[in-house]
Amino acid sequence: MSEYKENSITLSGAVGLGTGVMISAGIFALLGQVAAMSGVWFPIIFIIGGIVTGFSAYSYTKMSQQYPSAGGIGMYLVKAYGKGTVTAAAAMLMALSMVINQSLVARTFGAYTLQLFEVDSSSILVPVLGVGLLILAFIVNISGNSFIQTFTSSASLIKIIGLLIFAIAGLWVANFAIEPAELGDNPPSPGMVNYIAAVALTILAFKGFTTITNSGSEITKPKKNVGRAIVISILISLFVYLVLAWAVSSNLSITEIINAQDYALAEAARPAFGDIGVWFTVVIAIIATITGIIASVFAVSRMLAMLTNMELIPHKHFGMSGGIQKHTLVYTIVIAMVLTIFFDLSRIASMGAILYLIMDMIIHWGVFKHLREKVGANPYIVISAFIFDGIILLAFIWVKWISDPLIILVSFITTILVFVGLHVFLKKQQIE
Repeated sequence: MSEYKENSITLSGAVGLGTGVMISAGIFALLGQVAAMSGVWFPIIFIIGGIVTGFSAYSYTKMSQQYPSAGGIGMYLVKAYGKGTVTAAAAMLMALSMVINQSLVARTFGAYTLQLFEVDSSSILVPVLGVGLLILAFIVNISGNSFIQTFTSSASLIKIIGLLIFAIAGLWVANFAIEPAELGDNPPSPGMVNYIAAVALTILAFKGFTTITNSGSEITKPKKNVGRAIVISILISLFVYLVLAWAVSSNLSITEIINAQDYALAEAARPAFGDIGVWFTVVIAIIATITGIIASVFAVSRMLAMLTNMELIPHKHFGMSGGIQKHTLVYTIVIAMVLTIFFDLSRIASMGAILYLIMDMIIHWGVFKHLREKVGANPYIVISAFIFDGIILLAFIWVKWISDPLIILVSFITTILVFVGLHVFLKKQQIE
């Protein structure tokens, strides 16, 4: 696998990495879950998620203009908090949320692929196919930056065009009637807390923009292009999410969307276009998940390598050859495989959303408290992003505690172990 190389990723390549991660798990795995939490208004929830993400992206854009780095978020945390426990733990939470996203995408790949053979998404073949995709991502990532950006950019364009064709065709069948979905039998009756909590999942769908920050020093003219790539990626993804959500709501009732939530997009193609539509949608889903997981693995392995080089996280070679980046790539893939095998899509998404929002709040507080003058950030925008994250996180925890307390406990224990473990590690480093 190639080492860091300046000017190896173009603006279009960076946009390809960002959209490659976002337009994968975002619409394919999360659409049904968002609908289950918010009912007929789930397309609007994606708009709200895009707006909140815009506030959040402001901090990252300002930081990237001042501190373009191959470590992205890791470097931002160092600038805000120094080389301490908060920096190491928050960066590790981000890395874990990205690895969780990889397992989410991997299981989505399995769930959609099996629709070609009319196999239920609860089949053991879902994690088997997911693990196979992770192995493919490893092989691609050891081939170097040039191939990765060419592959993800080209494939991202194909899948975006394909999804737009599906959305336009679906709306055409519905006579372009932009109306809330029908309720169906025994639909959910969400309250305001559920609506707010659903935004957490849409934020997870947009968080792929952070992939761009983790390749900052490798992007051409990073002080300009990192911010541009972030904005372009979010806008493209928001547009695609919105038209797809309306197309699905025009062809399926809320109950039908929830029942097929692991493969809702494929199910939405069935009443409008029959088996041909299902095949078309599944092929696009396969392309989307492949590009998503390759781009995500590309980013997180580099972030972990930088944290290791900065001696903020422990590292063991385990007898492996090659550099640290190759080792962190192996760790990333192995952890993602474990999650893919043992967790379902709903729990993977929930844990990823919780860890990401905690890290995101730490980033915003660091910019507001320590760096707003250095990076020229508007404090009102930054603190607004912090407050939005906090409200959404609390609502999400409350809703999930009622429906699935186990994933809240696992997320809480994971966060505590990360902070305590890295605190002990850094103290030991100082002693030695």
